[in-house]
Amino acid sequence: MIRFIVKRDGRKVSFNEDKISNAIRKALISSHPDDKSTSSSEEQLIEKLTRQVVSEIEKQNLEEPTVENTQDIIEKILIQNGMAQEAKNFILYRQNRTNVRIYNTDLTKIYRDLTSKSTADMDLKRENANIDANAPMGLMLRFGSEGSKDYVRRYVLRPEHSIAHSRGDIHIHDLDFYMLTINCCQIGLKDLFQRGFSTGHGFLREPKSIQSAAALCCIAIQSNQNDMHGGQSIPLFEYDLAPYVAVSYAKHLCKVVCICLRNDDADLEDLKKYCSDLYTKYNTCLSGEVQSLIKEKISQIFKDQDPSNDLSNDVDYVLSEAIKLTERETYQAMEALIHNLNSMQSRAGAQVPFSSINYGTGTMPEHRMIMKNVLLATDAGLGGGETPIFPVQIFKVKDGINTKKGDPNFDLFELACKVSAKRLFPNFSFLDAPYNAMYYKPGHPETEVALMGCRTRVVSNYYDKTKEVIPGRGNLSFTTINLPRLAIEAHGSISKFFESLDKLMYMVFVQLMDRFNVIAKKQVLNYPFLMGQGVWVDSDRLTPEDTIEDIIKNGSMSVGFIGLAETLVALIGKHHGESKEAFDLGYKIIKHMRDICDQHTVDTGLNFSLFST
Repeated sequence: MIRFIVKRDGRKVSFNEDKISNAIRKALISSHPDDKSTSSSEEQLIEKLTRQVVSEIEKQNLEEPTVENTQDIIEKILIQNGMAQEAKNFILYRQNRTNVRIYNTDLTKIYRDLTSKSTADMDLKRENANIDANAPMGLMLRFGSEGSKDYVRRYVLRPEHSIAHSRGDIHIHDLDFYMLTINCCQIGLKDLFQRGFSTGHGFLREPKSIQSAAALCCIAIQSNQNDMHGGQSIPLFEYDLAPYVAVSYAKHLCKVVCICLRNDDADLEDLKKYCSDLYTKYNTCLSGEVQSLIKEKISQIFKDQDPSNDLSNDVDYVLSEAIKLTERETYQAMEALIHNLNSMQSRAGAQVPFSSINYGTGTMPEHRMIMKNVLLATDAGLGGGETPIFPVQIFKVKDGINTKKGDPNFDLFELACKVSAKRLFPNFSFLDAPYNAMYYKPGHPETEVALMGCRTRVVSNYYDKTKEVIPGRGNLSFTTINLPRLAIEAHGSISKFFESLDKLMYMVFVQLMDRFNVIAKKQVLNYPFLMGQGVWVDSDRLTPEDTIEDIIKNGSMSVGFIGLAETLVALIGKHHGESKEAFDLGYKIIKHMRDICDQHTVDTGLNFSLFST
């Protein structure tokens, strides 16, 4: 005989079967929302189900059951009676009631723990290795982050999405930024530098040296990071910075000429302009052919400005010394870039920006100078010799460019391998892989596939084929599917696993589109650097009040997955490294998921991708 039931706050109250009947009644009514009443047959069913619930409580020897116990049993009885929809309605009803009841309670507890517990005693404080949750700004970010996530879970997500996230069926990444912004971006520096840009507190004109260009590169990453929640990548690192190596070279050239003339005030603006014109024409100032032209120019300057002295023997010294000084400045610029990107705590929560750079295919001397020196600076490490975590570096490998002896950049590939063995970076991407080569257009480095440090690859563009380029695009958001849970719940049935996987994938598609529709209503003015300074593709044609819906369609939304090996073990007892059968099944699972993403891309006209989280 059940006499009492324990409420959620610990109070004991008299057990009342009518409350069980009322809960079941609400689940039945929600199945026909247009009619709030129940028929006589439904009332008989309610009475029958109530008896079964009470019987189950007694069978479990729950002399003083809790409210949660009782609700779990109601769900179980509904499912056992083939009332899956009613059970689902009851789960949603239960979730909504919980939301109303404990809106502040859980969040208050988290805030209390954040302020009273140490990092060692609280997983939440260790959730992000980039954030020091003991420091004021890190702790402040955690407060804001947890409040935002709590609000989104309860009042923004569809109940079924919130439940799936809380249960661990899926993981909606960066839930705290759900209402605010998109994930990551590949920043093109060329146009940004040439027109100059504003960070909101002042306008920065085009850099006039490789050192200032490297500094502005860091500022661009920093500024864009503050408009987004994910990583920032420079996909054309050596191409975008090369012009400023040439500018520095022209300055050093003039400086050495002045030394030879023993005249610090010599007017050499014509020489600077000559070098600039040569760079515009030949895309380099440092190649042998262009150096010959510069040599002739300097010989003429010596004759014109100091006809009494024969300075012809100094010309070669001027050229070699200017290159030497430019090389030194470029190394210092790359060294400063690496130090800045590991020390500029400019992101929310006193984090450094999550930065990446891609390089490897530029063959002009200026390109090579940048790549050589960023590798040497990485090899040297930070001030105390530490390995720099940022920027994540990706070396682009391509036949005919850097893979074999005789290729123009083979020496840089060898250096990259040496540095990677010591410092873990750079990583390597292969442009000749079929899935990358299909987008490559010779002479157009913007079509060379680049990668984010967070492993994201954005290149195809079903929405607009004319914009299948790298700069100015990125990932909007992604959600991960927990494959091992599906496999465990399938109890060895592969067909049941695929059935559950399909349902979960389509749930994720709906959730990603919900998130897209939230962000699509934002305006350019909400993203003062990303959109306001024209970093994102086509944002330069919008006004501050325009919404960003059309232009973010050039980005991608992604389905992630975890635990393929564990999934295979749960299904057939071995992972893909242990048997061909497991490998084939693993391949089948991933291909199935990819095919669904590709079909959804066709169905919606938007870019959906798949990756291993």
